[in-house]
Amino acid sequence: MTSSSDKMEGFQRRDFLKAGVTMGAAMFVTPTWGGLGEKDQSKSNINKNYAMVNKKRRTLGSGKHAIQVTAVGLGCMGMSWHRSFIPDRQPMIALIRKAYDMGVNFFGTAEAYGPWKNEELVGEAIQSFRKNVILCSKFGFNIQNGQLSGLNSSPTHIREVVEQSLKRLKTDYIDLLYQHRIDPNVPIEDVAGAVKDLIKEGKVLHFGLSEADPANIRKAHAVQPVTALQTEYSIISRDAERDILDTCEQLGIGFVAYSPIARALLSGYINPLTKFDPDNDNRDTLPRYTPEAITANWPFIEAIQDFGNSRGLTATQVSLAWLLAQKPWIVPIPGTTKQAHLQENLWAIDYEFTPDELKVFTDTIGKIRIVGARN
Repeated sequence: MTSSSDKMEGFQRRDFLKAGVTMGAAMFVTPTWGGLGEKDQSKSNINKNYAMVNKKRRTLGSGKHAIQVTAVGLGCMGMSWHRSFIPDRQPMIALIRKAYDMGVNFFGTAEAYGPWKNEELVGEAIQSFRKNVILCSKFGFNIQNGQLSGLNSSPTHIREVVEQSLKRLKTDYIDLLYQHRIDPNVPIEDVAGAVKDLIKEGKVLHFGLSEADPANIRKAHAVQPVTALQTEYSIISRDAERDILDTCEQLGIGFVAYSPIARALLSGYINPLTKFDPDNDNRDTLPRYTPEAITANWPFIEAIQDFGNSRGLTATQVSLAWLLAQKPWIVPIPGTTKQAHLQENLWAIDYEFTPDELKVFTDTIGKIRIVGARN
């Protein structure tokens, strides 16, 4: 039997090795070869990344309600909210702009993130290239004294939120507007109708839902065609496979996978000693992120790492590539606050599972029992 001290030593050793790999990757991104200066080589790498990211765009939605986006987007929430620390503003603006330079055209935010602060950050960051990207935001909460205070998707409130979001985002339209959560007090048909009116006015271009069940998806879609459903989906959180993905496929709705790396759990960087700030991190409240659950689920993380190690991939890249292999209309939207992780995420686009490889790997991880619910 392995002792607790041996486990901790193993975690620390893996963290040390991961840090070394990350440093090595960072050195690889901008080397100076063959007489090229650092700026020239950096520009060359950005151009290569741009070509790689854009050659594999995906379509969310169908017909005139479809949008084309990069195969991996950028979720911006953690730059302002809910991830234990809040980075300085300017590096995050630089990170969003770096993502655009590298080819990303799909950015997600919401009025609830901060609240409000994240929309302001994203609006400033994308202002110079606003027309070239797909900008997503969400409505659906009451916000009082800077705190979320229950759900509110009344048509009047939706219009108020959109007007305020447009100002914070420094734009006159939102490409994809999601209902953040289903409001049981407002018929979904009324919600869809309110967004339909905003689309007619040109303030919103496309309608989305987040964490909606099949019945509400169908009712909303009948009023205003839904372009995308955003729901948590990852190799360790597969609830969407029960009936959500079938519903989307039947209706021609795209699927945006949030938390595709399970809030960093699948990266292997979280261990039983990791501390979450209860004032700015929801992971402290989620059953899967307790020290006991993380320890119990470590064989799952190791299985992903083992697959990646023999192929030159990180656990994060394996997790994203696996999602991309599920359906051509699934788009992961991982968040990050670090340029090295942005690069890591985008390189996952270039890896393609063979059918046999995908089946064997999925069967292998499917046999491992997961401890702790996702929410």
